[in-house]
Amino acid sequence: MCKSVMLDGKRVRDAFSRFPSGVAAIAARCEGRLQVLVASSFTVGVSLDPPLAGVFVQKGSSTWRALVRAPRLGVSILGARHAAICRQLACRDKDVRFCGVPTRETPMGAVRIEGASVWFDCSVHALHDAGDHDAVQLLVHDFRIDEAVDPLVFHCSRFTHLMPPVQQASCAGGAP
Repeated sequence: MCKSVMLDGKRVRDAFSRFPSGVAAIAARCEGRLQVLVASSFTVGVSLDPPLAGVFVQKGSSTWRALVRAPRLGVSILGARHAAICRQLACRDKDVRFCGVPTRETPMGAVRIEGASVWFDCSVHALHDAGDHDAVQLLVHDFRIDEAVDPLVFHCSRFTHLMPPVQQASCAGGAP
């Protein structure tokens, strides 16, 4: 049997922040109003058949309570140029979240943030308890890729971006 160890929440959060991740804006029109939450806990490849992605969402989020009821959710993987927009989308004042942010909406109400590196049209497939969060499985119905856009990266509680690829030496000819 494993024992539960009490860890300092601030230190755990700091340790978790050392893992670089993409940033997802999960958005939909809910009861006539645009809703969005920003998550660095989005993950892909949960399943390929059916195509499932996942996200972990804080249970106390009023935005999540609205989004979970939407028939479709737009998941935009934010691009490297979205750092300022990301902060705006995540702000507490819901009335300014979308001010000046270019979006597109599907007939089912999923909302896409323009300039995203990838966009997924999803629905909630399953919810699981995960402590103070919900573990959400999302069924992917459609997606769009913009190969010209590099993703925004979140690391150590700050935004950064990918470095240009390093050219790798070929192993075929042996060591130089």
